[in-house]
Amino acid sequence: WGYHSGWYHWGRSLGDYHRVKQIMKATTRPLNSALWLSAGALCLVLASCQADSPPPAEDPPPAAQAEKEAPARHDPAATQSTEPAVKQPIVLVPEPLPLTSEELAAGWLWLFDGSTLFGWQAASQANWHVEDGEIRVSEGEAGLLCSTANFGDYELLLEFKAAAGTNSGLFLQTPMVPSDPAADCYELNIAPSDNPFPTGSLVKRSKYDGTIVADSWQQLHVTVRQGHIVVLLDGDKVMDYQDPAPLRSGRIGLQLNEGAVAFRNIRLRPLLLQSIFNGKDLSGWKTYPELASRFSVSEPGVLNVKDGPGQLETERSYGDFVLQLECITHADSLNSGIFFRCIPGEAMNGYECQIHNGIKQGDTTQPVDCGTGGIFRRTTARRVVAQDQQWFQLTVLAHGPQISTWVNGFQVSDWQDERPADPNPRSGLRVEAGTIMIQGHDPTTDISFRNLRIAEIPTAAAGQE
Repeated sequence: WGYHSGWYHWGRSLGDYHRVKQIMKATTRPLNSALWLSAGALCLVLASCQADSPPPAEDPPPAAQAEKEAPARHDPAATQSTEPAVKQPIVLVPEPLPLTSEELAAGWLWLFDGSTLFGWQAASQANWHVEDGEIRVSEGEAGLLCSTANFGDYELLLEFKAAAGTNSGLFLQTPMVPSDPAADCYELNIAPSDNPFPTGSLVKRSKYDGTIVADSWQQLHVTVRQGHIVVLLDGDKVMDYQDPAPLRSGRIGLQLNEGAVAFRNIRLRPLLLQSIFNGKDLSGWKTYPELASRFSVSEPGVLNVKDGPGQLETERSYGDFVLQLECITHADSLNSGIFFRCIPGEAMNGYECQIHNGIKQGDTTQPVDCGTGGIFRRTTARRVVAQDQQWFQLTVLAHGPQISTWVNGFQVSDWQDERPADPNPRSGLRVEAGTIMIQGHDPTTDISFRNLRIAEIPTAAAGQE
């Protein structure tokens, strides 16, 4: 009772609860019931000692809207919406793989971090694993390892190595479990020359007489643009295909079919992004002069926000999209955020991609206040990649309930909103289109943005999710 009910009733006031829990979990011997009860009693004593202590401060909304954050009466659902929807397991977080300044400016992202399968999901029982900086598979049930994110138009680079006789593939615009490569995905085959669709072919769509160089690394460079598929194999164009009925969005899939195969250096660049800031004035944005924040074009191409709280809101609404921008904080540990799928006109009532580069005890895997790229109150960034007073690139991708973020090309959040649907994103899953807001957090705010650009991701066809 002490472990479960004690935490439920005492909530955030029990600041030492997690430390007690971690100590108990650290033992290599099973905990008996007496120890659990003792721990529960300790939790209640600590809670009583802290009963008069105020709860930790949270991101405040603008003063004029503060009452909208708190329910008028006790509402368990509304109260629960302020807590993280999921608790991520503790995993080792690798150092970010490098990208050049030119690659970052072009919007390149790592889909594979070289060490873990973060951002990937297997659709079948197979021995997908990471070894020596490679995603490898050799046996198990045939199927795909898919990106958790869906993409629209993009440029994709990767390397593969296949054993002799291997039949594998790279799936584009795919659901987790495709049923027909002629209809619900593009299957870029990796297969021997005696296969009906050898390496470089699009299965059931277009054949190329290529071949696998057994046990050697080969590179695929693929462009997917509104149903136009262009493929370079080791630098040579091997496919130029226009789908008369384009598949406009879907996952990236790596296939186990027959034989061993490995993949590495998987990078993607979203295409067809459009600017949402003209670099000269705030055309296309709604200001709130009654609030404390001041938004201005501080120099050509640079949008600055000082003071807070406050918000700047797009006039247009967006549902499924990929947003890329560059940001710089002008002092240490400043706080801001990019809100999206917001209810227009309300006080930052949307999902928040946090901007906060503070870390605990000098450890970048311990973010302060969710960390840059974390989804505030929902999931914490697995590493703080950006540094204060330096420009960094932020990418936010939202498609249905899936939200993914990258900082300087390194994926820091991979979260799916599993709450029941609700038009209010504070209370549940919101997939409806909403505005995008830039937050002025508090009187210390002094943050700049540039190169804000966005591409909407079309809804996948029925059965493609």
